[in-house]
Amino acid sequence: MVDKAMSNIHRTRFPLSITKLLFFTLMLLSLILLFLFGSPPSTAAWESSVRQSATPASSKALTVLVTGAAGFVGTHVSIALKRRGDGVVGIDNFNSYYEASLKRARSDLLARHGVLVVNGDINDASLLNSLLEVVKFSHVMHLAAQAGVRYAMINPKSYVHSNIAGLVSVLEACKNANPQPAIVWASSSSVYGLNSKVPFSEKDRTDRPASLYAATKKAGEEIAHSYNHIYGLSITGLRFFTVYGPWGRPDMAYFLFTKNILKGKQVAVFEGPNGGSVARDFTYIDDIVKGCLGALDTASKSTGSGGKKNGPAQLRVYNLGNTSPVPVSKLVSTLEKLLKVNAKKKVLAMPSNGDVILTHANITLARNDLGYRPTTDFETGLSKFVHWYTQYYSSSASRANTV
Repeated sequence: MVDKAMSNIHRTRFPLSITKLLFFTLMLLSLILLFLFGSPPSTAAWESSVRQSATPASSKALTVLVTGAAGFVGTHVSIALKRRGDGVVGIDNFNSYYEASLKRARSDLLARHGVLVVNGDINDASLLNSLLEVVKFSHVMHLAAQAGVRYAMINPKSYVHSNIAGLVSVLEACKNANPQPAIVWASSSSVYGLNSKVPFSEKDRTDRPASLYAATKKAGEEIAHSYNHIYGLSITGLRFFTVYGPWGRPDMAYFLFTKNILKGKQVAVFEGPNGGSVARDFTYIDDIVKGCLGALDTASKSTGSGGKKNGPAQLRVYNLGNTSPVPVSKLVSTLEKLLKVNAKKKVLAMPSNGDVILTHANITLARNDLGYRPTTDFETGLSKFVHWYTQYYSSSASRANTV
């Protein structure tokens, strides 16, 4: 009898041990996932936050989803929209192409203006679909992209992932939405590539890109055409010309030069063939924002519904520049004047990295259709950037010293 009882005990303990093992294994996996990805917010709370941020001040205002909202242009556009009473929700993946702390600081700035920035990737179709289901956005301002010409030589796949696959992901989500939002997106002046005719006009050829970055932006324009033609999406492309100003991108020349001059480091000043000047059509961020808002305000409604086209839709592309190319030598001398520091200049031949010698925008079309009129001269705009730069990084240094 004792042996039989012991046998029964062993038989009941064995499956119980398996059950416990499975239970603790699942608990451990849950803890690991929680550590890696954090505690997900409840669906109801998330949707409530999204709706609150997207609520416009009036029924006539826009509701705009801004991709790349924690980026340079995205931050300024989002704040401008919110200030005038539009509903705004941002999305950004806070990638590490440049210092993520700057993107987080921009996101904090947006939060103070009442703009929610969702931490997510535009290639996440489920997330995009959820956002477009929670809010019936009237417009999408698509600014998320892998920027920079030279970085394409190091990480080419990131440009295909963000600028091509990412654009398709956004267009797919908008195509399937009901109602379909109108789309304004950031192309680039780089699409003009090896075109030697200046100033660059929207009518000029754009089939000779000088860099992979330019090629992905040109591909984006062709992809936009197909989605407009097949699905009735209203799409406006904006070709930005060298945007600069406060909260700018650290990989841009004016930003790098400021940093290196203040640190006493050497500044590389590139020149073209036969000592020709390298020049850029620097365009101040506030002027770019005006162009973006003008494009949003004049965008016609998409004609499709749930992925089906019901009629021809608007398709446009515009240059947003300043029409006054600035030689790199003038950029350096202006910074020397504003910073009150002499730069350690080293003149070098232009490398074969995809950069072009000159950019110069013809903005006649944007002026006529969008009311786009840049008003900030180069030295005024650069002065505002220098003021922001010294304030921001002195504050950052102070915060670091108190940690």
